Amino acid sequence: MIDISVVIPLYNEDESLPELSAWITRVMVANNFTYEVIFIDDGSKDKSWQVIENITQNNACFKGIKFRRNYGKSAALQKGFEAALGQVVITMDADMQDSPDEIPDLYKMINNDGWDIVSGWKAKRYDPLMKTIPSKFFNWATRKMSGINNLHDFNCGLKSYRSDVVKNIEVYGEMHRYIPVIAKWHGFPRITEKIVQHRARKYGVTKFGLERFINGFLDLLSISFIGKFGKRPMHLFGTIGSIVFFVGLITTLYLGCAKLWDVYNDVPARLLTQRPSFYIALVCMVLGTQLFLAGFLGELIARNSSTRNTYQIEKKIGLS
Repeated sequence: MIDISVVIPLYNEDESLPELSAWITRVMVANNFTYEVIFIDDGSKDKSWQVIENITQNNACFKGIKFRRNYGKSAALQKGFEAALGQVVITMDADMQDSPDEIPDLYKMINNDGWDIVSGWKAKRYDPLMKTIPSKFFNWATRKMSGINNLHDFNCGLKSYRSDVVKNIEVYGEMHRYIPVIAKWHGFPRITEKIVQHRARKYGVTKFGLERFINGFLDLLSISFIGKFGKRPMHLFGTIGSIVFFVGLITTLYLGCAKLWDVYNDVPARLLTQRPSFYIALVCMVLGTQLFLAGFLGELIARNSSTRNTYQIEKKIGLS
């Protein structure tokens, strides 16, 4: 197994690729690393793939994967993780805002210090306020919801992973922002960060807009739910459904008993069907039943899943 796999997803970055590949090569040779660099062309419309072909012809350590269309950064990373052969896998962006000079330290923190994931932290950024301010809020919310309180920048593209981590997680949709969270749920809790250099963009333009913050928040809710209740949906839907149902049931019983008491004592009272609280109680009972059934059906699906009992084993003794 080689020392390092560098996985680089890209979209329309033909200008930066020659300089980036030369820089990575210098760093690897200077540190005597055995390495591979995997470019994943996410459906670029410029000359990125032609540049990758030229690079791979001149250096056998460079490899390329090309998508027929743009699938997104998560899909590109997933394919890169599947192809990676290195003991340590390092991801970085192709826009040269991440410095390859960080690679040796990121490798040592995984290989020598025993971390599962080392996430870059761009403490000093060269981005406009319209990106940095929402990013701070996004990272704060992610820390609170995930319980990973020692990371300041979840969305930094410069990260290093132990090989076991990338081979046991699945990244899809827009989940590349939450790889540390996904890894934690899969039993890889040794996560730390390293302050890294953030460089001003030299070529091209950013490929991400403000919509990534909205999508990112929705994805955070999804990953939090899946991590906590993916294997036991009844614990969530069943609990909420039972509470809502019994609130409606108790309210209905109270209204009914109050009506009978009034009738028994010849006290004038409105019909139950004329009281808004009666309909609210009925709605609560119906919603509670539906939530409970949703949890029950989810439980049946989870228990019949082929991956319901997949556990990550860290070590074996005396077993092949």
